[in-house]
Amino acid sequence: MDSYAPGLHILATFTAPAPALRDMAACRDFFAGQIARQQLTAVGSAYHAFEEGGFTAVVALTESHLSIHTWPEHGLATFDVFLSNFRRDNADRARELYAATLAFFGATETSKTEVRR
Repeated sequence: MDSYAPGLHILATFTAPAPALRDMAACRDFFAGQIARQQLTAVGSAYHAFEEGGFTAVVALTESHLSIHTWPEHGLATFDVFLSNFRRDNADRARELYAATLAFFGATETSKTEVRR
């Protein structure tokens, strides 16, 4: 009997230019576009801008979640995406979404962990 593996969870930290890390509206549009492109299903979201210019965003997906937290004053962001395998293997989609996020922010990866759940 094969054991079930729920999916791939990517946890990362990257550096990026401060203006990109402040632009919550652009990130919201980017995430919406990526969710549609990857054929994922958003079921809710929360976006919050901080006085210092950074923001946090969490998107709940039927496949699990996507989140980012930015600190433009330090040129830093943390990123988290978990895509489950309920109907299909989403590992490639998680990796593509992460790569697109790095490109969108003009980012340089400083750490990345992939966890097979």
